[in-house]
Amino acid sequence: MRPGVESGYVPPLRFAALTRFYDGVLRATLREDRWRPRLLAQAGIAPGHRVLDAGCGTGALALLVKAASPAAHVVGLDADAQALGIARAKAERAGLAIEFRRGLLDEVAFEPESFDRVVSSLVFHHLRPEAKRRALVHLREWLRPGGELHVADWGRAGGVWARAAFLGVQLLDGFENTRDQVRAGLEPFMIGEGFRDVAETDRVATMFGTLSLYKAIRP
Repeated sequence: MRPGVESGYVPPLRFAALTRFYDGVLRATLREDRWRPRLLAQAGIAPGHRVLDAGCGTGALALLVKAASPAAHVVGLDADAQALGIARAKAERAGLAIEFRRGLLDEVAFEPESFDRVVSSLVFHHLRPEAKRRALVHLREWLRPGGELHVADWGRAGGVWARAAFLGVQLLDGFENTRDQVRAGLEPFMIGEGFRDVAETDRVATMFGTLSLYKAIRP
């Protein structure tokens, strides 16, 4: 997503000129083959589900969702036009019908209770604390009662080495927006904005620190 005064969002790899390298960097450094399938399995997407990939970026997770669940309606939301262009091209090459929309998580308006699942990967650490809260309020409103939020993002540092490694992410993406996550994860934000049964479900060690999977339910 493009940076904004209110959201404090930092683009993928911080600079727009580097967005075209984003997929390659993630494959090389973040063990995507481990955590993306786990997040997908955790989401339990069924035929007919409406699924939002919040902050879809270049579309990796949205494509994985649609390929695994062809009968689901998948929507990818992101504010970065360049990233969305890459996502659309990838979906077209794969023959996958995915609806992509441009907008910020804390600004776009979907109909209330219009999604069964929301998934998100490596988005929340780009947002300043207040923008995290606004985004979670929107996601909760867009989910149907009993709908589920499934997130993969940086969590509590798993030891001294992981904390030191995460400094690389903070230098690239910013300290204000990542400080709370490396200290306490995303659970406090989710609980504070009205989700229930909030849990960190898995942790994956990467060369840049500890990547956590989270699950939360809209009451």
